[in-house]
Amino acid sequence: MIILKVVYNYLTRINTIYPHYFMIIVTGAAGFIGSCLIQRLNQDNFNYIIAVDDFSDEQKNKNLDGKKIQERVDREHFFEWLDNNYQEVEFCFHIGARTDTTEFNVDIFNKLNLNYSKKIWKKCHDYQIPMVYASSAATYGMGELGYDDNESLIPQLKPLNPYGDSKNDFDIWALKQEEQPFFWAGLKFFNVYGPNEFHKGRMASVIWHTFNQIKKTGGMKLFRSHNPEFKDGEQMRDFVYVKDVVEVCMFLMHHRRNSGIYNLGSGKARTFLDLVKNTFKALGTDENIDFIDTPEDIRDKYQYFTEANMSKLKSIGYERPFHTLEEGVADYVKNHLIEEKYY
Repeated sequence: MIILKVVYNYLTRINTIYPHYFMIIVTGAAGFIGSCLIQRLNQDNFNYIIAVDDFSDEQKNKNLDGKKIQERVDREHFFEWLDNNYQEVEFCFHIGARTDTTEFNVDIFNKLNLNYSKKIWKKCHDYQIPMVYASSAATYGMGELGYDDNESLIPQLKPLNPYGDSKNDFDIWALKQEEQPFFWAGLKFFNVYGPNEFHKGRMASVIWHTFNQIKKTGGMKLFRSHNPEFKDGEQMRDFVYVKDVVEVCMFLMHHRRNSGIYNLGSGKARTFLDLVKNTFKALGTDENIDFIDTPEDIRDKYQYFTEANMSKLKSIGYERPFHTLEEGVADYVKNHLIEEKYY
């Protein structure tokens, strides 16, 4: 144990001095969060990046323009690549997933989210590669059990769609494994927003949709509340800026202790009205907000409140403050959306 600690301290020191020599895998590399993570790694001179994804979407591939990447590996060939190169790999960020909450083909989620993740986990155990993977706050369903990342409650959670089921199924599976990577963390992403989501279309954040709707029509339409406890537009979500998400990933890459599943939100629920009003403010445009009925097919599964309990992450030493909604929206709109600038 002492020898392992000495080796770990040595590698950590070398990694700090010569970060560009260490190979880091990022799956979902061309996607929203994955590409932002690569940008953040590059900022700290981690340039030996292995980008794993399905690179057939040219619009999504624009997220990688200008980033320092050692090699692009198609996700279908990744495991063969890993078997041949594992000795050089320092860390694995498994961010890739099918994230469409309107997709109901369970076989797709079993293939891409559940079984693919199991295989990565097993390889990271066999080759002793530390890993961070993307879970989701969609696992909490309607929030009947709250939003605490208490691992004993995870088997009791009731997600609302196959996407949430696939993420929760993997969390449950991971917690049962006796054979684990020497460090691992699952991150339950809440409502992430920010640059590099231009390709996401209807699955993009409400801020992205607000920005584009204001540009097109001069106003924004929000869902009317059908819950007497919430006024129109006062439905609440934990909106978290992607630049905060990748800072947590960086922390865990260096920390490599306290394996487990963690919430990753801002820790503060805010209303959709707050979000939209701040978008108008960032654009310097007068507010013009209307309300429309929530579609009946999603009305009974519509969440009116989410808020991440962030005490667990803070308890292992994460101290960096998160952007407020005002700060995050202003940065996103002014420095990325208006200028159509990637991160």
